[in-house]
Amino acid sequence: MLERQLAVIDVRAGEAMESQSGLQMNAPRIYGALIEPPGRKRWAAVVMHPTSNFMGHYLIEPLARAGICCLGVNSRYAGSDVVLLMERVIQDLGAAIHFLRGRGYERILLIGNSGGGALAAFYQAQAENLTVTRTPAGDPIVIDPSDLPPADAIALSAAHLGRSRLFVEWIDPCVQDEHDPLAIDPSLDLYGSANSPPFPPAFVDRFRSAQRARRDRIEAWAIARLAQLRAIPGGPRDEAFVIHKTQADPRLLDLTLDANDRPPGSIWGPARQVNQAANAMGRFTTLTAFLSQWSSRSQADGPANLAKTTAPVLLLEHTADGSTFPSTRDAWLAAAPGRIRHHALKGANHYLQGQPHLIAETAERIAAFVEDC
Repeated sequence: MLERQLAVIDVRAGEAMESQSGLQMNAPRIYGALIEPPGRKRWAAVVMHPTSNFMGHYLIEPLARAGICCLGVNSRYAGSDVVLLMERVIQDLGAAIHFLRGRGYERILLIGNSGGGALAAFYQAQAENLTVTRTPAGDPIVIDPSDLPPADAIALSAAHLGRSRLFVEWIDPCVQDEHDPLAIDPSLDLYGSANSPPFPPAFVDRFRSAQRARRDRIEAWAIARLAQLRAIPGGPRDEAFVIHKTQADPRLLDLTLDANDRPPGSIWGPARQVNQAANAMGRFTTLTAFLSQWSSRSQADGPANLAKTTAPVLLLEHTADGSTFPSTRDAWLAAAPGRIRHHALKGANHYLQGQPHLIAETAERIAAFVEDC
């Protein structure tokens, strides 16, 4: 019988007040769940997301049944990305790999699922050639090469291209006042009566341009505000703020755009409701976390980092995903020519919810991939 175990892993101390727990700040740890199959300890897989809880990930048991140890592990920011720094998350991922190496596993597979895809690429790029010495806010960050043992292969599954790309593709450009989400430009309201799918190309172009403009305004304000705060003797090093309406991609409603097998709407529910929700992607953040995760200055772009790696890659495309698209697939494929294999999971939704046969197919494809590595 396969037994699930709790992994408790010490990590490097992070930033001031990155947790409201003094215990966690003074003796930081991350937690995971793993199943170790009997026999030779050849391959172990680690699956981590910047902020989602992956201790219950659907691949842990299927991979163990296929003979691959799988560790579903959380970063120190599990459940909240308000103060998350991508530069710190890769250290957490490195600690998880050290944990598996310490248990005797010969080879390590990074599974980049959903938002973990860009994380896996960022990690491996830095593990192969460490270049990060500062966060996008300009703060020094101490990362030793020993913090980041390289993995031996990468599997990308329903993998986003990176938080900074999601942000600029999903932010609602109709917002005219960052302090009042009801102050909008109706001509840019994706969910208003003035616009309906299929959207004309001119509208999509204008919408995309306005998305970039709103992102750029927020980013410019964040940089200026950070400089203002830090110019105050003894002043704050960071500040929290809110970004309203961050679920407004025309592809959510217009299935002719970047067409795949997806149904209309957000992967989290009705797109309009998610867009207006009190809690959604990037809704609550800080100046430093915004620059690290969501801004154009983020160092965690998926394809750009994957192109810097040398490990073999498996790309699992979910063809009915409402948040990754054919253009997502093509960007990943272009980043690793000659060493990336592609497999389309027909009809797969983002979470493989209600699709146990596709979970099994995913595990089978991953097991076959590592067997060839």
